[in-house]
Amino acid sequence: MSIFRGSGVAIVTPFQNGSIDFTAFTRLIELQIANRTDAIICCGTTGESSTLTVDERLNVIQFVVERVNGRIPVIAGTGGNNTAEVIEASKSAEAIGVDGLLIVTPYYNKTSQAGLVRHFFTVADAVETPIIVYNVPARTGLNVLPQTMVELCQHENIVATKEASGNIEQIVNLAALCPQCDIYCGNDDHVLPVLSIGGKGVISTIGNIVPGEMHTLCEAFFKGDLQLARQLQLQLIPIWKAAFCEVNPIPLKAMMGLMQLCEPDVRLPLVPPSAASMRLIEETLKGYELI
Repeated sequence: MSIFRGSGVAIVTPFQNGSIDFTAFTRLIELQIANRTDAIICCGTTGESSTLTVDERLNVIQFVVERVNGRIPVIAGTGGNNTAEVIEASKSAEAIGVDGLLIVTPYYNKTSQAGLVRHFFTVADAVETPIIVYNVPARTGLNVLPQTMVELCQHENIVATKEASGNIEQIVNLAALCPQCDIYCGNDDHVLPVLSIGGKGVISTIGNIVPGEMHTLCEAFFKGDLQLARQLQLQLIPIWKAAFCEVNPIPLKAMMGLMQLCEPDVRLPLVPPSAASMRLIEETLKGYELI
C-alpha cells in the first residue's frame, strides 16, 4: 500500500528572529490541508533540515504530527551521512508517529552502490515505518541507479523513491525495472511526465505557495483529464523557475514572505536572494496575482 498518492508538499520550516515560528507553521499546515494536499513532508531539503538542531528537528516532527492529527499522512526527513545517526533519527520519528520516513542518500562521504544497499538495509532493519529513498544527486553527488532501487525494494520497509535526479530516462528505466516501487517526482517541472509512466505523485516545493494547483494537477491526471493536467503543468513552469532562481528554499521563502505566509528568513549559510532575483520573484508573483 502506498504511503500517499497525489500531491505531497515539502513544507518549509518558518523562522522568526532565529527561532522556529510555530504560529506561522500552524497557518502553513492548515493552508495545505484546506487546499487538499495529500501529504506533508517535514524536515527535508526545503525544510532546511541541515541547519536544524537534533532537538529542533524532533520538535518540528512532533508539532506537525500533532497539528495534522491524522488528517493526511506526515512523512519526516531523517536522512544523513552517518548510518547510526540516521537510525537514531528514524527511530525517534517513528516513536512520534510519522507515516513515512524520507531518507536521503549519504552525501560528502558518498559511498558505492553496494554501500547504499547496506546503508538503507541497515536502517530499514531498525524500523517498521515505510521508507522513501530520496535520490537528489545534484546535492549529494551520488546517484541511486535503477538496478540499485530494484535491490533496495526487496526489503519490505523500503517502498518508494523521491526521484529528483531530473533524468527522465533513468526514471522510465526505474519504472520498467521495479514496478513495485512507488515513484514520487522530486522536480516540479516533471510532475506530469513522471505520472505518465506510473508515478504515484509529487513531493513538491512550489506546493508551498500553489498547493491547490499542485493537487489539481495530480487529481486531473488520475481522473483521466490529461488536458487539464497538461495545462496546469505548463502554467506552473514560471513559478517553478522563480522558485529555483537561486538555491532552494531561498527564493521560495522570499515568495512566501511577499505573500505574507511566513517570514522570508533562512538560516546561514543561506542568505536572502539578490536584487535581480527579487525582481524576478516579484514579477512572477504579480503575474499570477499572488501578491
